[in-house]
Amino acid sequence: MMKRHQFVAFDLGAESGRAMLGQLEDGRLELRELHRFPNRTLYLDNHLHWNIYYLFEEIRKVLQDCRKNSLEITSLGVDTWGVDFGLLDGRGNLLALPYCYRHRSFPEAMERYFRNYSREELYGLTGIQFLPFNSLFQLYSLLAENPELVRSARRLLFTPDIINYLLTGKQATELTIASTSQLLSPFSRKWLPELLDRMGLDAAILPEINQPGTRLGRISGWLLDDGLPEIEVIQVASHDTASAVAAAPGEGQDWLYISSGTWSLVGVELPEPVVTPESFAANFTNESGLGRTIRFLKNVTGLWPLQQCRRVWSRSGELSYEQLVDLAARARPFQLFLDPDAPDFLHPENMVEAINNYARRTGQKEPADSGTTVRAILESLAFKYRLVVEELSRLTGRRFSTIHIIGGGSRNQLLNQFTAEATGLRVLAGPDEATSAGNILVQALAAGLLGSSQEIREVVRQSFEIKEFTPVEPETWSEPYRDFLRIIGK
Repeated sequence: MMKRHQFVAFDLGAESGRAMLGQLEDGRLELRELHRFPNRTLYLDNHLHWNIYYLFEEIRKVLQDCRKNSLEITSLGVDTWGVDFGLLDGRGNLLALPYCYRHRSFPEAMERYFRNYSREELYGLTGIQFLPFNSLFQLYSLLAENPELVRSARRLLFTPDIINYLLTGKQATELTIASTSQLLSPFSRKWLPELLDRMGLDAAILPEINQPGTRLGRISGWLLDDGLPEIEVIQVASHDTASAVAAAPGEGQDWLYISSGTWSLVGVELPEPVVTPESFAANFTNESGLGRTIRFLKNVTGLWPLQQCRRVWSRSGELSYEQLVDLAARARPFQLFLDPDAPDFLHPENMVEAINNYARRTGQKEPADSGTTVRAILESLAFKYRLVVEELSRLTGRRFSTIHIIGGGSRNQLLNQFTAEATGLRVLAGPDEATSAGNILVQALAAGLLGSSQEIREVVRQSFEIKEFTPVEPETWSEPYRDFLRIIGK
């Protein structure tokens, strides 16, 4: 019988953060939420920022409670969203709050950067999908807006790295989060200093890259004096999607994953990157995963439009996600088609108005009510999944039978069923806390309690309920899918 070991996962997302206690015993993992807190951007000096010190304070409070409650914790790990970073000066001080990836100046910076490299050249080097908020373009944008700040930087750290640095005093990054930056080669898994050279920056600001499962060090002494426990900090797969995919309960070669939340990451796990003219044209990305795997995927806007619509509707009365999904289930199908990735929906002041404007712009009727709006969001997301699945099959030569939907969005049973109908594939949903599970099980790997990524997935299969959704009437989705493709210009 295996002794019980306890770990803490800090999973920080764009909407909220959570601390999860994981108890691993006899090959089964139990999760218990210790704390949940909102995460919001700050609008300062005409820029969107993350309040990293607020996030750290929430983490500090959780760890103080662990010590007060005499919880025996083996280690902790931090995962966050990708691409965003902070800059440190030579004394190790953060020069400014990290910028948020939804900042409006990044698309222009991306286009300007292509004067240094063509799109084809840059993709050939990095294998990364072109998104205007990739770290490379953020850095280029900041250099134009605030050159003194950028040139005074001596270290760049990504969001989870900053938290780890505040906890341990160690400045280092980890492969999965570094791979989101478009500053890394997917072949060598090393930095590409020439990308910074072209903008006149010293690549020495880029930190050491560690593998997921690296034991970074123990919590700093001054934090122990502040009531924190003396526990080890592990660099887990610190990009939240990488942690989630590590906990996808897939078997064999015929499955793909959708990490479903604010964003939907639709992809497959491969041994080597796919960097071809075809993957470039389809705008697919090659990010690193656990065990030196490649997460070959496409970023799709996920439940963000629904989240933002709910925020608008809550001004005139609170509606739960369950109520909104129930309204959508009763609404007429296929009344409106949206491209979830249209620029209209990136960061509008009012998402409901943005959807109405999009409907008018594309020659469609505005949705009559909130149920129709939500149904349009979910149907369109399922159709976008189908498009990406078809592209994945073409680019990898693989045929898929199963989609594993993991993460918080896997709780949306209507979207799960729509995905099965739109793709014609079996959908297995869960675990909904895949990111925290992956975070904790990589800590267990670092502790020597598990031996491989396959053992991690076996623990997941033994520990969590996985719900199955099968297509019932997929043929009724074929003609609307063609209408969807026409509306989005495919």
